[in-house]
Amino acid sequence: MTPRPRLRVVSDNSPGAQLADVMEPMEFQRQCVDGFIASQVARGFSALTIDNGTGVLERFLTLAGKPAWELTAFDVDAVVAALIERGVGPVTRRDYVSTFRHYFQFLQARHFADVEARFGIRLADPIDVFHAGHHVTSESPATRPPPSPERMDDFFAFLKTRMDQSRKWAPIARDYALFRTLYHAGLRSAESSTLEIRDLHFDRGPFGKIHVRLGKAAKGSGPRPRWVPMLDDLGLILHWYLDEVRPKFRGSSPALFCDEGGRFMNSGSIRNRLAALCRAEGRPPHEQFSPHNLRHACATRNYERGVDLVAIQQMLGHWNVGTTMRYVTPSSTLVEDAYRRALTTTLAEATKEE
Repeated sequence: MTPRPRLRVVSDNSPGAQLADVMEPMEFQRQCVDGFIASQVARGFSALTIDNGTGVLERFLTLAGKPAWELTAFDVDAVVAALIERGVGPVTRRDYVSTFRHYFQFLQARHFADVEARFGIRLADPIDVFHAGHHVTSESPATRPPPSPERMDDFFAFLKTRMDQSRKWAPIARDYALFRTLYHAGLRSAESSTLEIRDLHFDRGPFGKIHVRLGKAAKGSGPRPRWVPMLDDLGLILHWYLDEVRPKFRGSSPALFCDEGGRFMNSGSIRNRLAALCRAEGRPPHEQFSPHNLRHACATRNYERGVDLVAIQQMLGHWNVGTTMRYVTPSSTLVEDAYRRALTTTLAEATKEE
């Protein structure tokens, strides 16, 4: 995570002493966010968890367009509406609102008097019961099915065409390898953003494996590493990327997927990059997708072709198999396809016996 500036230490916490340092509202909010991050470090949150949460919070505040203490319930409604317009799903929208709520609780606990003294505003939580989004449980159907294998074939064909036509070949080639990795390995965008070249082990196992050293933390734990196999010829794609694409980026950073300066990409940049490519492809909004949708597509595709659910759980890095089940959205012909496979197997076995 990029180091952030430390908060100014004030020996006198009285409003008068705080007001002695006149500060623009947005600058004061930036320092409050820094303090919120510092409090999470003190509580033992992992760096990856803090980085992900900070990105969500900063995007929420950017959409709001004003300091947190000026927001009303209607402003929060407007932020959620903007997220819906961008195609953000209900689970992610709840995450945005929840992250902002935690930040606002921090403001109330640490800066209630300071905000009132500086800006004449008494902090009042803008989150109310009407912001509790509809909860999609494991028994509820997904609001949008993940992209199908055919849809992904079209998307990657589009990227290949774009590579042939683009003046800057390397960034598009990187995107091709990056989103192939997200789709075939089921990685989170934050996990792919922290991958280093040394994390590729082509000689490990029958397909080669990616060492996800900084897997998502859960239940108060630190990062949870895991090994993910390079299925569906992903090893060939990553070999090509290392040999022909990665050397074209400047710098000597260890980052696997880097920006044009050779630096690590952040998860927000990866999401924005995929969104821009989906728009450039010219598909309607309901056919566009996010990195998280690619995890769902990876789980569904492997499940439909017979991969054991526990194996998919290990691949995606879930704590329990129930979470993995929520990632699987079978196609409308799943039963018929399974029947045909079973019938074909039965007939083949009967023929062998004869």
